Amino acid sequence: MSTVSFKKTLTASKPWKPLTKGDARPVGRNGFGRITTRHKGGGHKRRFRVVDFRYDKRDIPARVEHIEYDPNRSGFIARICFADGERRYVLAPRSVKVGEIFEVGEKAGLKPGNRLPLSKIPVGMLVYNVEIKVDGGAKIARSAGNYAEVVAHDARYTHLKMPSSEIRKVPSRGWASIGEVSNEEHRLVNIGKAGRSRWMGKRPTVRGSAMNPVDHPHGGGEGRSGRGHRRARSKWGKPTGKGQKSRKPKKYSNRLIVSRRHVGKKRK
Repeated sequence: MSTVSFKKTLTASKPWKPLTKGDARPVGRNGFGRITTRHKGGGHKRRFRVVDFRYDKRDIPARVEHIEYDPNRSGFIARICFADGERRYVLAPRSVKVGEIFEVGEKAGLKPGNRLPLSKIPVGMLVYNVEIKVDGGAKIARSAGNYAEVVAHDARYTHLKMPSSEIRKVPSRGWASIGEVSNEEHRLVNIGKAGRSRWMGKRPTVRGSAMNPVDHPHGGGEGRSGRGHRRARSKWGKPTGKGQKSRKPKKYSNRLIVSRRHVGKKRK
């Protein structure tokens, strides 16, 4: 078992109450109580932090007051105070410190945490909290240690190298934050035991080969037997794992993909 040392980074032990609320956690069940997403349920009770992903308050400088832990996401969050006194939670960039000033605006400087339109960000910069649609809120590169790289500007689009190694076109009028998401050590954490997964709200995963044929395409057979067909399949017969393509051939965003993602351990 391993953990991330929070003492070096976090500066507040409790969240700011006006920006928190109670919320029903997604436990994988629909309105009838039937399981629609497996492996979810239980876990420790959490307070929901209202994190700003729209960044609609622009051209007003803000100061970082605290770096805090958020149980609902892998990256840390920063409590910021704008010059007019309003406070908000935002996703904290890597190496941000209490007292630093950051800005959201077309004329903001190119420093970590600042937010600008993609058209204003030079090629080679790392960005996070990227919008897919203009003023639609941040959707790309939001988990711990993640970032996308600006590789080109072409007409109305900016080409981004995604965390998955895919190169994708995003509208240049969309906004993005400079830098990368905090808590980059998150990927090194070893859960260590089954009980810790249950605290996190993750229920057990049963192997398909341990099921009966009626329950899974890999099930059945005497003793430990192979799956019986060339490609691995999910419980519903769809291709899964081992680098198989599962993207829909007519997906709406296919025209925005410049280069497909590279699958496997050696991807670059």
